[in-house]
Amino acid sequence: MNFDLAAVLTNGHPDLLVPALAALGLTISAIWMLQGRAWALLYVMLIPFLNWSFGVIPEFKVLAPGENSLFAQGVSLHPMTMVTGMVFVIRDFVQREMGHRVLMLMAIAVAWSFFYAWPVIALASGIAFAVSESVDWLLFTFSKYRLSTRILLSSALAAPVDTTVFLYGADLAKQMELGLEPGNSLHVWNWIVFVIGKMVGAVIVSAIIRRREDAGLISPREA
Repeated sequence: MNFDLAAVLTNGHPDLLVPALAALGLTISAIWMLQGRAWALLYVMLIPFLNWSFGVIPEFKVLAPGENSLFAQGVSLHPMTMVTGMVFVIRDFVQREMGHRVLMLMAIAVAWSFFYAWPVIALASGIAFAVSESVDWLLFTFSKYRLSTRILLSSALAAPVDTTVFLYGADLAKQMELGLEPGNSLHVWNWIVFVIGKMVGAVIVSAIIRRREDAGLISPREA
């Protein structure tokens, strides 16, 4: 299998390689000028990648529709769900790195999503991130909890909001792009599975940070 870097960078439109590279260069320059470094670059790359993946990588069917009377609509889990949950944790580390300028990076990342993902997915993701990241930012900024607790609580508040808005957009996108029936993605069991999947990463990172706090390796009150 040949790896076509131009196709990857341009989402299958190699004729747009030059403007895509120019935009990428401007993005990296903006991150640097905003005093972002490795965490910031990862954050901006991860959001459009995840939005792209939800339109390309198929969901894993935990239960098929109609297989169980209690789960009439089935239960799905996207392979990237846990990675999506890590976005909130990474955002917290970006804020430690560059302060409130992290909100500018969120806008840049969502803008890139419109290039790489289905428009409806990108729009839903943009709204979801705007709401959930604002909740995450407010708690992480103004609460007085120790760092490990802030990471866990901010993710716990942001994940349900993000999941609700995103699954609504995914549901609508599949109706428009694939002709599926309403309720294909947004239903209670999918919502529960997605939220749990997103929280797994936050729980793991919070536990690691807490051990480092207790060992005196980092300050529990670190911003």
